[in-house]
This record gives sequence, structure tokens and C-alpha cells, in this order.
Amino acid sequence: MTILNLPSRQELALMAVTLFWGGTFLIVHVTLRHCGPLFFVGLRFMTAGLIGCAVFHRALRRITLAEMGAGMAIGVAIWGCYTLQTYGLQTISSSRSAFLTALYVPIVPLLQWIVLRRPPRIMNWVGIGMAFGGLVLLAGTGATQGGFGRGECATVLCAVSAAAEIMLISRCALLGDSRRITVVQLLVAGLLALLAMPVTGERLPAFSWIWVAGGVGLGAGSMLVQLAMNWAQKAVSPTRATIIYAGEPVWGGIVGRMAGDPLPATSVLGACCIVAGVLASEIRLPARSSPKK
Repeated sequence: MTILNLPSRQELALMAVTLFWGGTFLIVHVTLRHCGPLFFVGLRFMTAGLIGCAVFHRALRRITLAEMGAGMAIGVAIWGCYTLQTYGLQTISSSRSAFLTALYVPIVPLLQWIVLRRPPRIMNWVGIGMAFGGLVLLAGTGATQGGFGRGECATVLCAVSAAAEIMLISRCALLGDSRRITVVQLLVAGLLALLAMPVTGERLPAFSWIWVAGGVGLGAGSMLVQLAMNWAQKAVSPTRATIIYAGEPVWGGIVGRMAGDPLPATSVLGACCIVAGVLASEIRLPARSSPKK
């Protein structure tokens, strides 16, 4: 008899994270009309980090070297993921970027197996396969067309960075206080994005209340999201977290539909596959009983 477990508080928190991510697509799309991507990423995460400093200033006085190291490692992974994806989008389509970025779904369980020596359960693999297939359907038919150039290489590295972020959070969140680790990783990600601007030739944008509102608003949300991730992944395995995170484009599609963007049948099917994958990964098969002698 199979058993379907109800989601825990930590898993519900991660589901709320994907809801936030999915709801930001329209905001980011509008904001990037008024500023460059690295500036926006820097503003967003620096704002989040400074808000964290203001809220958790007392806790930060007791920060340890281990917490600083953990936060810096996660922050570099966050920065790498956003920067590489942005670089890739300069030369490849958004559908191809979405497809290649989705490679983090099968990468995470492999890293968990190699690094943590914890092989995923059979139903985890089923959920991973369904979630990845759903992401491919959401990416569209143009996702797998074309050659493999610098943009594609950068996006594959983005997927590796996303997988590394999930793994690092699961590993490093246990090294100390989630609040202190969160603040450090946000400041590191934001600072690296701003420092990368002169390297890539991106200039400071003209003042606009749109990028101010978008950056500050999403910055506040990002602080809560990263804090929730650091807290929840103390109890949720990297593989399980990855399957939940795959639901991000589902919420993005729902928000887009509410804003008037049509959803093709393949996208609806892809969303159903992702939801089914999340549910399938929660099924626990009964343990095999040893034969009686």
C-alpha cells in the first residue's frame, strides 16, 4: 500500500517561495525596460541585504566565521546563477534559456548522491522526471533548436550554479543562524552584481521610479524568500526542494494568464506534469518485507 504524505511546514514554505518567484516575472519584465540586468540584480539583493541588516542587527553582532563563509558561498552561487543566465539571454531565446536552466532539476539529485552520499528514492526520480518533462513542455518547441554557442554554455553553467545554490543552502544552513547566513549571502550577491557592471560595460541607468519601486519591492521579498529557503532546507532534502522549486513557472504562467497572456496547450500540460511530479515525489512505497523462512 502506497502512502502519500502531507506537506510539512517547511515544504509549504518552499511552495510559497515558488509562488513569489512566479509572481515576479511581470515585475522584472517591466523594470528591465528602465535599467540594466546587473544593476537591477545588484539593487534587488543589496536592498534585501540592507533590510536584513536593519531587522536582524542584534543577531548579526554574534556572527561567526562559519556563518560568514556559508553566506559568502551561497551568495557567490546566487550571483553566478543570475549573471550567467543574463549573459546567455543576450544571444539565445528565452525558451532555450528556460530549457537549459531547467537542467538543474536532474543535476541536484546527482550532486546530492555524490556530495552527501544520499541517493534519492525511486519516487523522487519519478517526480524529477515528470518535473523536468513539464519544464521542457513549458519552454516550448523552440527550446531545443539551434546550435551550441557561448550563450548556451553560459546558461548550462547557470543551471550548475542553481544546483550548487540549492546544495549549499541544504549543507550550509546547518552551520549556524539562518538570519545571519541570509544577510551575508544577499549582500555578497548584490555587491558582486554591481561590481560586474563595469566589466560587462553596463552603465548606470537614468533615474526612474519604476526601477526604484521594482528593486526595493522585490528586495524586501527576496530577503523573506532567502530566509525561508535557509530555514526550510534544514529539514527538506535538496532533491525534494528541487522538485518543489520546479513549480515556479507554473505560478508564472498563472500570473501571466491573469494579466492577459494566453497559455498554449503544451504549457498547460507541462504545468500539470510539474504538479504531478511534486505529488509523486511525496509517495512512499512500502518497504519490502523479508520472506519468512
